[in-house]
Amino acid sequence: MEQISVSNWNEFMALSAELDGWAFRGQQEVRWPLMTSLSRYLSAYIPDRASWRAREERAIRIFRRKAHNYLTDPSVLDNALRCLALMQHHGAPTRLLDFTKSPFVAAFFALERATGDAAVYALNTPRLWTAAPHTDPGMDRDHIDPREGGNFTRFYLPNSHAIIWIGEPTEMDRRLVAQSGTLVVPGMLDKPLDEILPAYGDSGALLKQIVLPQSMRDEAMKALYRMNITNATLFPDLDGLARSIGMELEMVWPVATGS
Repeated sequence: MEQISVSNWNEFMALSAELDGWAFRGQQEVRWPLMTSLSRYLSAYIPDRASWRAREERAIRIFRRKAHNYLTDPSVLDNALRCLALMQHHGAPTRLLDFTKSPFVAAFFALERATGDAAVYALNTPRLWTAAPHTDPGMDRDHIDPREGGNFTRFYLPNSHAIIWIGEPTEMDRRLVAQSGTLVVPGMLDKPLDEILPAYGDSGALLKQIVLPQSMRDEAMKALYRMNITNATLFPDLDGLARSIGMELEMVWPVATGS
C-alpha cells in the first residue's frame, strides 16, 4: 500500500483528479486498519475463529427471519448482497466495506468527526475490475459475483479465499445512491484489505492511503459544505438531517449589524 500525505485541501483536490475512476473510503483515524465491521466485532469478542463462519451464517439467518416484519418488499432478503447491504444500512456488523466513487464524499466521512490525522483510501477499481488472484486466475470478478445464487456461500463464507469483489446490489437503496456508493466484499475476515490485495499483484498500485492532517479539517469541511456534501444530503432521511446539525454548529453566516 502506498502512503501519500497532503497538507491542504487544494493538494487533495489535485491528487483526487489523478485517481479518476477509483473508489474511495474515508476513515477518521489514520491508524485504523481497513477491516469490515464484522471483522472488528469477531476479532474483539470471538477468539475462536473456527466458529466465525457459523456465527456469520446465523446472523444472516436471524436477520432474514425477522426483518420481513419491517419491510414492504421482503424479497430484498433473498439475494445475499442486497440482504447484507440492508443489514449494513441499519447498523448490523457485516463483511461489507463501504466505498464511494466520490473522493469528496470519502473526505467528508474521514474528516467530519476527526480529532487527529484521518485517511482516505483509494482503491484501483479500474484495474481490479478484470483482475484475478495470481494463484487462481479463474476467480475473476464475474466468477465470484456474490449477487449470483450460491456464490456467497461458496466463495465468501469459508473465509479462506484471498479475493475481493467490488460492485453494488442490482437495486440500490437511497443512501447508496446519494453517497455514490459501492461495496467491497472480501473473502477473508481475519485480514485487512491491504493484506488481501497482494494476491492480485502489486498492492501499492492497487491501494493508496492518503493522509489528511487534522490541520486541514476546517478548510476542507467548509469546502465540502459549499459543495453541499453534508449528512443531510448523504443520508436523505430524518436521521441524516439530524446528524447534519452538528456541522451547522461550525458554520458561521455573516449577519448585518443591527439585524
